[in-house]
Amino acid sequence: MEILAFGVQADEQPLIEQAFQQILQQASDGSRASDGSRAPHGHRPSHDDHPSHGHDAIRCLDVFLNEDTAPIAAGHEIVSTSVNADLGAAVLEILAAGGTRMVAQRSTGFNNIDLGTAERLGMTVARVSSYSPYSVAEFAWALALAVNRRIVRASHRTRDFDFRLHGLMGRDLHGRTAGILGTGRIGEAFARIAHGFGMRLLGWDVAENPACAELGMRYVPKDELLARSDLITLHVPLMAETRHLIDAAALKSMRDDAILVNSSRGGLIDTAALVGELRAGRFTGVGLDVYEAEAGLFFLDKSLEPVEDDTLARLVTFPNVLVTSHQAYYTEDAVGQIVDATARNVLDYREGRRSQNVLVPRG
Repeated sequence: MEILAFGVQADEQPLIEQAFQQILQQASDGSRASDGSRAPHGHRPSHDDHPSHGHDAIRCLDVFLNEDTAPIAAGHEIVSTSVNADLGAAVLEILAAGGTRMVAQRSTGFNNIDLGTAERLGMTVARVSSYSPYSVAEFAWALALAVNRRIVRASHRTRDFDFRLHGLMGRDLHGRTAGILGTGRIGEAFARIAHGFGMRLLGWDVAENPACAELGMRYVPKDELLARSDLITLHVPLMAETRHLIDAAALKSMRDDAILVNSSRGGLIDTAALVGELRAGRFTGVGLDVYEAEAGLFFLDKSLEPVEDDTLARLVTFPNVLVTSHQAYYTEDAVGQIVDATARNVLDYREGRRSQNVLVPRG
């Protein structure tokens, strides 16, 4: 069986291929051991030795899954997708018609998947429920420090042998307040780094994290957190209740010199409202690794094409804004864990098991 993986980056491909090879080989070895069979001395296993897994292979494509590319998956029972794939009803219908019975998403978020349609079509859907929280937390801090200390502007200047300091003044973060919206594993990792900087900690979440409380975090209402924090970072999932969590009113409640960082999901921030506040000269810095209209843009080279997204085009012109291309998770450690979990999800599907990663069980 050939498994088709959409939206695979060049750096990811060898990790994906290696993970699937190892997981499926382990399954084959375990199956042979449970049967009590043993290969003759000197015999090297072949595909025919393990009929249940021997013909499994992973085919990686750099194109993203959408209505135009979905027909490529015809004849593939299992499809693996990235976070920016379109898995709406129309795409799922095309996949199902082509014989796809499982979607293995290589991300924690699944707001791009129409789970109701998948269930109706009898398709299994699985995701990666967790991976290294440090990858995202550390990158969120990289964004915060970069906009606070004007690192990008300084780098551009020194490339032109301009070594003036004018316009590069930042602020000590020690003794200031970090407001963390979402205090799960990633939010906790961010809080630990903030604690190391000597910052006061404010948190907001549906449930308190005892580990954050031990660091001295005080949980407060969202409005109070936004009004009192020097640095605000978002680590909550995107769902109907959290879409535009940071809307026009929330932005206006923040301090004029606040730093805002989003390394979670673009739809958490009303970007048009954010542009309006930036035009008014507000905020020390804004670091965005995600953008609410990033599908069809991020992970692709659009440098030779006309800019059609006026909001993004305006956003990147502000000197106090740093936009990166959804790369916070992109470390060897995190990607390795993601592809390993994805391979295990596929193996669980093949062997009829159900794990915590399954969003829609096998029909």
